[in-house]
Amino acid sequence: MSDLTHFNNDGRARMVDVSDKAQTLREATAQAVVSFNEATYKLVMEGKMKKGDVLAVAQVAGIMAAKRTPELIPMCHPIRITGADIAFFPDAAAHRIRLEATVRCTGETGVEMEALAAATVAALTMYDMCKAVQRDIGISDVYLLAKSGGKSGTFTR
Repeated sequence: MSDLTHFNNDGRARMVDVSDKAQTLREATAQAVVSFNEATYKLVMEGKMKKGDVLAVAQVAGIMAAKRTPELIPMCHPIRITGADIAFFPDAAAHRIRLEATVRCTGETGVEMEALAAATVAALTMYDMCKAVQRDIGISDVYLLAKSGGKSGTFTR
């Protein structure tokens, strides 16, 4: 079991010790796609959803999720995040919104999980705010787009 970093010598889960890792600037960007019908998409884009501004609330929810990721994912380290943002890319023809969550830190371990959590929770928040008018909203294509920093270097999907 010694080759598996998340297991101790007894084969039980553990948090990886990052004490000896160098602090480097790290950044990760993840995405999610939220698909609506035409009417719901229009309400979102015009800011007319009864629960409020869907994109503004989703943005705040995503940032909050990035900050709280270690409370949701058991083996994630608490990280001092230095920046988090959510960007929205509406596609009127397809009635969907692709969002990107970007998270940064200077630390011993990366922020991939924080970016993924931010993208996912932002998408879930959009669903929650719109479910009264449409139940079959789709959430798809949640994945890491890019990460940089640390020993493993740069990854781009």
